[in-house]
Amino acid sequence: MTMATGSGTHSLFVETVQRLSRNPLAVAGGAVILALVVVSTFPSIFSTADPSRIDTGSMLLAPSSAHPLGTDELGRDVYSRMIHGAHISLQVGFVSMGIATAIGLLMGLSAGYFGGWTDAVVSRFIDVMLCFPSFFLILSVIAFLGPSIINIMVVIGLTGWMGVARLVRAETLSLRERDFVAAARAQGAGNSRIIFRHILPNALAPVLVSATLGVAGAILVESGLSFLGIGVQPPIPSWGNILTAGKDNIEFAWWLSLYPGLAILVTVLGYNLLGEGIQEAVDPRLKAR
Repeated sequence: MTMATGSGTHSLFVETVQRLSRNPLAVAGGAVILALVVVSTFPSIFSTADPSRIDTGSMLLAPSSAHPLGTDELGRDVYSRMIHGAHISLQVGFVSMGIATAIGLLMGLSAGYFGGWTDAVVSRFIDVMLCFPSFFLILSVIAFLGPSIINIMVVIGLTGWMGVARLVRAETLSLRERDFVAAARAQGAGNSRIIFRHILPNALAPVLVSATLGVAGAILVESGLSFLGIGVQPPIPSWGNILTAGKDNIEFAWWLSLYPGLAILVTVLGYNLLGEGIQEAVDPRLKAR
């Protein structure tokens, strides 16, 4: 591996994009994610109805031309709530994985570059964190702090960085022995410059894959918390709390369970397909094909 700067970075990026574009499953996953990002960014364009408007005369109506996805137990339009719920789900996914990735990068770079007692302390801390079942740890913390979007994003981020840290540590252990790092050190570059200018750009490929897959996991966690009633609180719509209403009325309002369930399934599948496609595109073993 060579230092990823200048034209080398550009050619590597172009090659990765070309490999990714030749993977139909990755392209399909990317298209799904792009569509969700557009919908969640401009929800008022795709739905003009108020997702919190209660209409007691329209309770639990089946899908129709007036309500394409039906209504819930309070007469609220499910289609509008699904559109606005996409914004909440993607926001939680991106922000929480941003927090987890930042922590994982700092931990992994420190452990891999400095080694010694720093590596030992960080590695043992990672092992300790991995001993706790993540979902139950998140449940405990949310129950203590109280349910809110900010708390959910922060807690998911603070409990999801271990995988990124392990990946970055392994990459850093290899990269710190490379010739370009020795050359930078010989020219008088400090540790911070070597880490962030020379090692970090070359260690980002596995991080990108992990972050892409991690967003899907964060969306699942948020949906599970909302389904249990300690996630996003009504009247703010999320796919998880729409599912909760579906559970209570599943015998005669199937649409309340089907549509948010499909939305979660398609979203997670899209992120997984894109993540696996990126992994194949950046895997050096595939470059000989």
